[in-house]
Amino acid sequence: MDLSPDFFAVVYLIATILFIFGLKGLSSPKTALRGNTFAMVGMAIAVVATLMNPEVKNYTWIVAGLGLGALIGTVVALKISMTAMPQLVAALHSFVGLSAVLVAFGTYLSHDSTGHLTAVSKVELALGSLIGAVTFTGSLVAFGKLQELLKSNPLIFAGQKILNLLIALSMVGLTAHFVVENSLTSFLILTGLALILGLLLVLPIGGADMPVVVSMLNSYSGWAASATGFILQNQLLITTGALVGSSGAILSYVMCKAMNRSFLSVIFGGAGSEQSADSTASQAASKGVKAVSVEDVAFLLGNSTKVIIIPGYGMAVAQAQHAIRELFDLLSEKGVEVKFAIHPVAGRMPGHMNVLLAESEIPYDSVFEMDEINAEFSSVDVALIVGANDVINPAAKTDKTSPLYGMPILDAYKAKHVLVSKRSMKAGYSGVDNALFYYPNCSLVFGDAKATCEAILASLKEG
Repeated sequence: MDLSPDFFAVVYLIATILFIFGLKGLSSPKTALRGNTFAMVGMAIAVVATLMNPEVKNYTWIVAGLGLGALIGTVVALKISMTAMPQLVAALHSFVGLSAVLVAFGTYLSHDSTGHLTAVSKVELALGSLIGAVTFTGSLVAFGKLQELLKSNPLIFAGQKILNLLIALSMVGLTAHFVVENSLTSFLILTGLALILGLLLVLPIGGADMPVVVSMLNSYSGWAASATGFILQNQLLITTGALVGSSGAILSYVMCKAMNRSFLSVIFGGAGSEQSADSTASQAASKGVKAVSVEDVAFLLGNSTKVIIIPGYGMAVAQAQHAIRELFDLLSEKGVEVKFAIHPVAGRMPGHMNVLLAESEIPYDSVFEMDEINAEFSSVDVALIVGANDVINPAAKTDKTSPLYGMPILDAYKAKHVLVSKRSMKAGYSGVDNALFYYPNCSLVFGDAKATCEAILASLKEG
């Protein structure tokens, strides 16, 4: 049965609406599951409708691809830990970029001999390949940094920005030559330069800015998908890609605002560079730190009226969120008011800590964003920091020589007692030493976050 174009337009419109509801749901942990369900239903409708298109003549390769993709996706979803979720997201972004490049070249090779490629079509092909290539290699670098296959520090060299500008101008010229002369060579060189540009854009970005990188690459992958939609003349890909691209761009802006950075400053070289010799943290390092036992931590927590827990990437690495939930329950039973403070860039991707706390079923009304809770730290008995580092570093407020200077932080240093669960004195992901550890009201308890929290629980129960 031949279906009219109007049928597909209506079905794609329904899928798009479901995607919009999905994005809306993902804006809050309380509605995230519902939003994800909307998005999955929308995608299922879109895939089924596309398979019903009369232009689809052979299902062999399609079914094989769907089956293989489903198998790989299921295995990855079952085996991946929440700790590795940021690098998984980066890897998936790279797939979207590579797909855009392959679609662009496949379309060119299949249509060039027929002479059906117009100037507009060639521009679409060039943009699709360009955006896809930048997304592909940029995402690979992000994956490497998140997986610690590459150093998290920025890789910066003299003349880097000028080189990026020259590459960008060259790509504009190659695009024009490709459109006018229909030159496959120009198309190949254009894509090659875009692959190099993707590397050069992400390598200079330091560890402290990695959440913005993940968000930025999410936006790139959306625009790559949208460009693919123009190439394939698929309205759903265009609208869906635009939704992902624009939402990713907005999120990147929000993240940059939370870090007091301009988007361009992140793109062209983030935080994580070396500090000057006279920085506050360097001076504080000579004063030593106070180390306490888990029994001391348990005593302070058990005799508190109000506690704020600040989770960080160290909690994710140790998979301590469930132990944190037990600690939350036990303290609440003892009459202690317990709240959680989340920094917008805590972890390795936007919302990383929210996801972990939701996984361990921490009540949503006990979790607060930075702007909502910062004023409360001065009235808190204990600020318990589990694996966080850069987001609670006072140098961001006090040390103009610090790469973190100007970044809004959680004001944990204002609490009566600051207790930090940390494996060692190693600096955070940005590579910047933390001045808080040397404050007179701050004490460190060394060890694995999960083991530490479990030991604190045991001590509280004994007491």
